[in-house]
Amino acid sequence: MDRNALTRFTGGSPLRTVLWLVFLSIVVGFVLETIGLDPVTFVGRLIGNIDRFVDWVLHLGTDAVMRILRYLLWGAVLVVPVWFVLRLTGRAR
Repeated sequence: MDRNALTRFTGGSPLRTVLWLVFLSIVVGFVLETIGLDPVTFVGRLIGNIDRFVDWVLHLGTDAVMRILRYLLWGAVLVVPVWFVLRLTGRAR
């Protein structure tokens, strides 16, 4: 990847982007720690939930498909309008 492609990919100077991401990560980490969330516990629970979800999908058949479609619809209610607004404002690249 040449410098111009890297600059386009990162949305500006790569060093500036890395520093901005580090700063945002520290701020978000501070907020999450302040409200009592632990990243190790969170990741462990996330992996456990994904494992249970896969097991649930494999064992429930059509009921699982209906629940997945319900999840899809609920997610789309939030995701599609946010995506649309970002596209209209030119924020999504």
